[in-house]
Amino acid sequence: MSIELIEQLLLALWETIYMVALSSSLATFIGAPLGIILFTTRQHNILAHPLLNKALAMIINGLRSIPFIILLVAIIPLTRLLVGTSIGTNAAIVPLTMGAIPFIARIVENALSEVSQGLVEAGLAMGATPLQIIRKILLPEAMPGIVNGLTITIISLIGYSAMAGAVGGGGLGDLAIRYGYQRFEMNIMLVTIAILIILVQLLQMLGDYITNKVSKHKL
Repeated sequence: MSIELIEQLLLALWETIYMVALSSSLATFIGAPLGIILFTTRQHNILAHPLLNKALAMIINGLRSIPFIILLVAIIPLTRLLVGTSIGTNAAIVPLTMGAIPFIARIVENALSEVSQGLVEAGLAMGATPLQIIRKILLPEAMPGIVNGLTITIISLIGYSAMAGAVGGGGLGDLAIRYGYQRFEMNIMLVTIAILIILVQLLQMLGDYITNKVSKHKL
């Protein structure tokens, strides 16, 4: 393998890490609060608002039902509006973020649902406000489940980022298509697959480690 190809592999790896890191951060920043709202606005919950809950749930379910490759193409006008182009790593971040937001929202909602209702009732009995219950009880207790779910989502985003390469999104997927598929250089294809596997394994190990740490801290 030539020095030029090695440099392109390293660049593609960096682009993939950049896309996944930024999109997962943005999606968590938006999706986590949505998940908290989904949970707390349920009927008979601390911020019960059934109408808001149902409306938000419908929007999130609608976004979740769109296959990523279709979402990638459907929001091209929005992507151009936000970043000025529809190709490249910065452009790929927009659909990656949009695709991850509803999943993170549901992950957070489900993790909060696992928290014992008795803890919430105890907090209310002691005069805690809804915000204090969210910060001091719900989020700390649900953190292992949230971290585990985020790990799965980030790993999924690696696959999505490779898919984005099919339409000029950059990263390892783009490199694999340009060299492995279009030029029939299977060695490049195999190397990119190996890198993706290693990347996924490292992320899963990191996610498991953090999950174990927050679980012990909770105990």
